Amino acid sequence: MSIQQAAKPAPKGAGALEGEARTQYAALCFRMVKDRPEVLMITSRDTGRWVIPKGWPIEGLSPPQSAAQEAWEEAGVEGKVYDRKLGVYSYAKGMDKGADLPCTVAVYPLKVKTLRDKFPERSERRRKWMSPKKAAQRVNEPELAEILENFDPRRLKD
Repeated sequence: MSIQQAAKPAPKGAGALEGEARTQYAALCFRMVKDRPEVLMITSRDTGRWVIPKGWPIEGLSPPQSAAQEAWEEAGVEGKVYDRKLGVYSYAKGMDKGADLPCTVAVYPLKVKTLRDKFPERSERRRKWMSPKKAAQRVNEPELAEILENFDPRRLKD
């Protein structure tokens, strides 16, 4: 069974107390072009700002597999996700009702093998390849900017 078929989101607030940060998993999708890394950035659905694919833990999937599933749903990415966490960042997720929800996001690298044109959120997002430095300048979260600036896929072990 593929990750795309197995995905079942866990409840959004599962196990967290009021005001506690919720955990999400993100994929830093990358490719190498002429020996230089490029990262795939997508727009958020609500504000249109540049982000990386991320989402809630998915029941039955490991954190890196959850990140890979989000990369598929939000950006049409298929590839190899690494178990090595690149870092974490935090942000306040705007909710439909009530106050912002504090979230902590663990980031996993994903080497893009295929970029599909048809994927679940294709009509809700834009995607664009950027250098890690340019991507770092475009995001709002300082910790994510640091992860992007320091990202070097040549340090990953296949």
